[in-house]
Amino acid sequence: MKPFLVVNPRSANGATGRQFDAILRAVRSAVGDCGHAFTARPMHAAELARKAIEGGHDLVIAVGGDGTMNEVVNGFFAEPLPGATEPPRVLNGEAALALIPRGTGGDFRKTIGVDTDLARAVEHLKAPPRRLDVGLVEYTGEDGRSGQRLFVNVADAGLGGQVVNIANRSSKILGGALTFKLASARALIGWRDQRLRYSLDGGPVEELPVTGFNVANGRFFGGGMQVAPDARVDDGLFHLTIWTGFGLLDFVTKSKNLYDGTHVKFPNTRVATARKVRLEPADPPGSRPVLLDLDGEQVGRCPATFTVLPGAIGLVA
Repeated sequence: MKPFLVVNPRSANGATGRQFDAILRAVRSAVGDCGHAFTARPMHAAELARKAIEGGHDLVIAVGGDGTMNEVVNGFFAEPLPGATEPPRVLNGEAALALIPRGTGGDFRKTIGVDTDLARAVEHLKAPPRRLDVGLVEYTGEDGRSGQRLFVNVADAGLGGQVVNIANRSSKILGGALTFKLASARALIGWRDQRLRYSLDGGPVEELPVTGFNVANGRFFGGGMQVAPDARVDDGLFHLTIWTGFGLLDFVTKSKNLYDGTHVKFPNTRVATARKVRLEPADPPGSRPVLLDLDGEQVGRCPATFTVLPGAIGLVA
């Protein structure tokens, strides 16, 4: 394959930029010569990945965290036009994504089994490609206009949008798990559930108060919480975990269950699977917006529709 590195030099608190020469040597030892480029602004990784694929590269390696990976995945697709209602076009169905994890959360790499140690991480680049499901979200932007974005790990409506806002404004020096634990605790202080109407695969509409409505392709989010223990990245399904009435005391006393996946047995947790999910706010007009978090990035708000694109791109891991 013809590899290309999309590098977030600010990831790992800037260590990625400082250590890039060593990263490049390690990658070249595994897969040979490769191109590379550094990100400089939001969604720049998507632009760089798109340009690399259009230029003939068929293995795009995200060097950074879950946010960098999310942007790179979006670069596997043609840029959606404003107001688009159809899924964006895959640029090259045979092109594959790979990951050198260098970020705070590192949640997607846990699902696909990529090690944080550089020497072991580059060994994964030698694996044969397999297929990877991708999630498409049609959401409402801050300006009220509709938008599209893709994700490969976990999307969340509700509390998660608040958590990532806090986490992404915080210093990451404490590491992913502690950063997200503290952000979650802060977000839960004074939290009130938001009412959502939802339907699965075009079925009947249900309404309930929600702490977090999690639409999972991968198993982990929030710095290692096993939000959807049965999720698989290649089964053509979203695995849904819906929390109701989950407060700060629950987070403190049941934290272990969040990390080992046994929280799905709690009475205030619902689980389901679906290929398409529709979410709409049910609180009165003027209420707090229901924020969306995609792969650790706050991108917009509900109403939103989530559609799984089975096996849309390749994955080397």
